Amino acid sequence: MASTLEPLRSTDAPNGSEIYPDSLETIARQLLVAIGEDPDREGLVDTPRRYAQWWREFIDYEAGKVETLFDSVSEDQLVFVSDMRVWSLCEHHLLPFNCTLNIAYRSAKNLLGLSKFGRIAHKHAHKLQVQERLVADIAKEIEDITGSPDVAVIGRGEHLCMTMRGIRTGALMTSAVFGGVFQKDGPERSHLQTLAHASGNAPRW
Repeated sequence: MASTLEPLRSTDAPNGSEIYPDSLETIARQLLVAIGEDPDREGLVDTPRRYAQWWREFIDYEAGKVETLFDSVSEDQLVFVSDMRVWSLCEHHLLPFNCTLNIAYRSAKNLLGLSKFGRIAHKHAHKLQVQERLVADIAKEIEDITGSPDVAVIGRGEHLCMTMRGIRTGALMTSAVFGGVFQKDGPERSHLQTLAHASGNAPRW
């Protein structure tokens, strides 16, 4: 995300430091001025740098290897990973939302390494998102990696674009993707529902 622009020396920058006309640091300073703040006052002098650093760390997140597979102990075994919390950014307002994820899949020939669920979840959360797409992206990647169409992802999130602005009412939003055997009522879906409610983070559907 490093800028290719030539740096400018500016008396507006603290300590005569280099700034870039379209850098995140400059944008942060402009934002502070636009809301009536003084970016050179004590307490805000280093805020543009911190702001830029946070954005770069969040968007440039490296998930690492997500394709670690093991031989399945038995085919058609239900694997359920619950209560994983990730943070993402609403693409409509650039405000954060947190999402608690429950992920299930029915193993075929391969089992996905446990830590890879978290890596996949963070990979798709560390971008401008909407919750509906987040759960769909996670489900699609797990299906692609494991080769199993029987994947379900349930997300339950609180969105600051609702609780901090507009109506300013706290609420939890649930979105879910059901693939394969989980799409229709049956023993697999009932089993998934039992596990999800045992986790305490999934409403009845």
